[in-house]
Amino acid sequence: MQNFLLTVDRLSTWIGKLFAWCIVGLTLMISWEVFSRYILNKPHSWMFDVQIMLYGTLFMTAGAYTLAKNGHVRGDVLYGFFQPRTQAAIDLVLYVLFFLPGVIALTYAGWHYFQDSLAMNEQTFNADPLPLYPFKLVIPFVGITLLLQGIVEIIRCVICLRTGQWPARDEDVEEVDVDKLKEMVNVKDEDIQALDSLLPEKGGHV
Repeated sequence: MQNFLLTVDRLSTWIGKLFAWCIVGLTLMISWEVFSRYILNKPHSWMFDVQIMLYGTLFMTAGAYTLAKNGHVRGDVLYGFFQPRTQAAIDLVLYVLFFLPGVIALTYAGWHYFQDSLAMNEQTFNADPLPLYPFKLVIPFVGITLLLQGIVEIIRCVICLRTGQWPARDEDVEEVDVDKLKEMVNVKDEDIQALDSLLPEKGGHV
């Protein structure tokens, strides 16, 4: 079961990191459009629509990734003081009552939304129209990834209720832990103080 949980975590992470490259595309496109508009005096009517679609894709595909890393906002003022079983019970109720119905509705409606857009060959409203259905396909895709990751989180809640401990998550980029960093490089506080003593005092000269 743990292998299944971590596999889904890695899938959500891979999807999130893959679509994170949208920010590179956004940066390059905005830079080029500024140059083209103000230096070459040749603006592109479709550029603004592309930027919106890329940003929307970036924002939506980060949902399952953030859920896999337990990074969504919650009221930790009280939640953090609860025992793991209490936390799991609260999370389980919220997932069943709010998360699952919302994500299922998003996936179902998003799929029909995409089908309608494809059937009518929906396009943007500008001088150089772009097809909208590829962007709208992102909605059910995101719904499926969120639903899969949500099921994994529900399983984690059940496991925690049975064992009293949260199952491990796949490791990812974390904030620097200074104490762990010191252990890794075998640096002691005394060494840092010795280095500090070699530095010139404030206001002095080297």
